[in-house]
Amino acid sequence: MGQDVDEIEPFDIFVIGGGINGCGIARDAAGRGYSVALAEMNDLASGTSSGATKLIHGGLRYLEHYEFRLVREALMERERLWTIAPHIIWPLRFVLPIHKGLRPAWLLRLGLFIYDHLGGRKLLPPTRTIDMKDSEVARPLKPLYSRAFEYSDAWVNDARLVVLNARDAADRGAVIMTHTRVTSAKRVNGMWEITVRRAGENPRTMHARVLVNAAGPWVDRVLADAIRLEDGKRIRLVKGSHIVVRRLFEHDKCYIFQNSDNRIIFAIPYEEDFTLIGTTDHDYQGDPADVRISDEEIDYLCDAASEYFASPVSPEQLLWSYSAVRPLIDDGASKAQEATRDYVLTMQVEDGAPIINVHGGKLTTYRKLALSVMEKIAAAYERKGTDWTARESLPGGNFPVNGFDDQVSMLLVKYPFLDKRHARRLTRLYGTIAHDILGDISDAGGLGVLFGDDLYEIEVEHLIANEWAMSAEDILWRRTKRGLWFSPDQVAELKKYLENRKRTEPVTAAR
Repeated sequence: MGQDVDEIEPFDIFVIGGGINGCGIARDAAGRGYSVALAEMNDLASGTSSGATKLIHGGLRYLEHYEFRLVREALMERERLWTIAPHIIWPLRFVLPIHKGLRPAWLLRLGLFIYDHLGGRKLLPPTRTIDMKDSEVARPLKPLYSRAFEYSDAWVNDARLVVLNARDAADRGAVIMTHTRVTSAKRVNGMWEITVRRAGENPRTMHARVLVNAAGPWVDRVLADAIRLEDGKRIRLVKGSHIVVRRLFEHDKCYIFQNSDNRIIFAIPYEEDFTLIGTTDHDYQGDPADVRISDEEIDYLCDAASEYFASPVSPEQLLWSYSAVRPLIDDGASKAQEATRDYVLTMQVEDGAPIINVHGGKLTTYRKLALSVMEKIAAAYERKGTDWTARESLPGGNFPVNGFDDQVSMLLVKYPFLDKRHARRLTRLYGTIAHDILGDISDAGGLGVLFGDDLYEIEVEHLIANEWAMSAEDILWRRTKRGLWFSPDQVAELKKYLENRKRTEPVTAAR
């Protein structure tokens, strides 16, 4: 953590939690001129924020539960987020087959009409009806569906959304500390005295005027164990699991399937060569760190997909799975899928030292949640700056929403030794920063060691120096998703490289 912390102490704001809400709050606050520190006990996006269905969406099914305010806010955020991060967010068309015996076509069309008009859609195309008799989207499905609706939402690389918010926060002066646990926080003389411990180091004490608890599934535990306070709210832990199989269809659209249990699942093109299927909804009682997909969930997702696809999906096709726990506000809903996805902020001010606790939330509304936190901080402590995050691009996203292909072409012109797939991937992950990563290299030799697929040493070094990556898991599963292509031997070689690097070079964490 080093000298930077000592120079800034005491901080205006200390954020606990390096998921999307914590990093979004840190970015907004740093951009307004607050001094900010953030502590994450593991890697950035290592919990709920990298375990989502990876959609920027209004939440069509939330209309059934009359959550019009949440849906409207999320719909309005879709195009805002797309414009500030067109490298990691892009439009996706969703195909909803009309299944006899489930929700009637008129009800679906009414919901989609509201969905099209509730959120001020300008760039995304509207809903249309598909005749399934001669459509490419009908070919992978059983010949049971004569019509379908097609509507717009967007896709996001969720873990990168978190990291880019953290990177922008750091670029604006925030101190981002990963693998750093908050062991205690107490009010002392009108200020928060916070004890943190980084893995392998001695505890240290830091100070801040405002404390924000954005620990996601651990928000209640942090309140009880580290802060020793009670705010009257409780989260409901809901487990969601996803499976990844080889690509099930050739087109680039997504399917949304209704199930007989009144739930829905998605089948989404994933990382070009795969299909992502999810999600489940089950109440969860254990430690969020131990969450894993169950055989029951695998069977559920396979059976639900097989209800629609002409070729059945079986557990034997599974290449990868992931699970996460959603920290939903406990609103007393009887079923996990009915629990609200809205967020609730609580604030307590005592002895001039406010604490704000973040309960619930979703990827799509993280920026609005951060705005709400800023308003609470302004009311309880000091107002600085104004709403700015909808106008400023996230790192690498400073190009038009329709300019992705142009960015790929420019990268290939400057670095003709890249193949197109590699150039597209680098642009998808880093946008304009891909040019900074490659620098002035003039041939493939400048890329360094090839660890597997198209992951080279030059990219790994960038992730360590600029994106807080420390382990093979950080690199392969959160920063790049190259783990889907790596063999066990290649993973071992990357781990060996990282271990040797730690032994021979001083650790220089991203700032």
